Amino acid sequence: MAKIIKKNLNTAADETRTFEKGKVEIATFSEVTIGRAEFEPGWSWEKCVKPIAKTNSCEAPHTQYVVSGRMKVVMEMAQRKNLVLVMLESFPRVTMHG
Repeated sequence: MAKIIKKNLNTAADETRTFEKGKVEIATFSEVTIGRAEFEPGWSWEKCVKPIAKTNSCEAPHTQYVVSGRMKVVMEMAQRKNLVLVMLESFPRVTMHG
């Protein structure tokens, strides 16, 4: 029997990952994991996360919804995208730059 799973990232994230100039709050629903990221001006993968992750880029696939601000996405195969307010896109592994 299917059941409804309810979680609130404002009060009950399963995990919060903090790093220089940002954080990601994570919730897992059965086989789906979602995260809400907040990046401060000047955040970039290379400066703020790469030293922790010890990888050249983020190795997780992303489906993201930009609520405010801008995010530049650079994929390892050198494709570039600039994301702006209210855009939903899905990417394979990417390097994100604030």
